[in-house]
Amino acid sequence: MSQDFVVAIPARYAASRLPGKPLREIGGEPLVLHVARRALAAGAREVWVAADDERIAQALKDSGVQVAMTSPDHASGTDRLAECADLAGWRDDTVVVNLQGDEPFAPAAGIVATAQTLRDSGAEMSTLAVPITQVEVLFDPNAVKLVRAGNGDALYFSRAPIPWPRDAFAKDRERMPGGDEWLRHIGIYGYRAGFLRKFAKLRPGRLEQIESLEQLRVLEAGYRIAVGITPEPFPPGVDTPEDLARAEAHLAQTRQDEASAGEPASGEGA
Repeated sequence: MSQDFVVAIPARYAASRLPGKPLREIGGEPLVLHVARRALAAGAREVWVAADDERIAQALKDSGVQVAMTSPDHASGTDRLAECADLAGWRDDTVVVNLQGDEPFAPAAGIVATAQTLRDSGAEMSTLAVPITQVEVLFDPNAVKLVRAGNGDALYFSRAPIPWPRDAFAKDRERMPGGDEWLRHIGIYGYRAGFLRKFAKLRPGRLEQIESLEQLRVLEAGYRIAVGITPEPFPPGVDTPEDLARAEAHLAQTRQDEASAGEPASGEGA
């Protein structure tokens, strides 16, 4: 059933760590096609890919998604999606889910939850998180952590372990302290098209530049980001050749499991 939101996928050909990333193949098909299928599975009213290269558009031909050819000069995916919003002609109240172009296994339920969190909260923006269960993740600067207020709004995002359990870590930093206070951010966002346009025009904030986290621009400017807990796990995205190999293995295992269970292969993973 069609839902009252759209999904927009930024797809930049010249990715620094994995050049040509949207067209790198997983299971014999381009990465961007796998991501587009996840968005379609969520039942969005429209699915758009904001591309910067005609080869991406060709890879998506007859896929059921629409392509917006955007400038190759955008500094971020947010800027690219703001141009996509204008090219698509979305009204300011259109609910937009920003699904990263390197998430070939994003669960449909998580995409829907991002849109629902935005509606339920009344915040300018929404995103998702998952509880952290491994201390290695807590200390990994590539794993972005966040803390929430009592109403579910984000208080802060950081590459550092937050909140810092002073007493527990004074004794032992090799294991997770008790409790459920630690959350890892999942890089999926929801906003209305009007706020997306406003976000793209905000100047980068001081905290954003310190942490290299674009979402901090929103908090520093005084806007709300509502955080929901993902209803299903998000398998790791693809950002490096090693990630690509892991994604290939994940898809192969998923297809094998489906075949063993007597289910038809989905083509894009679980």
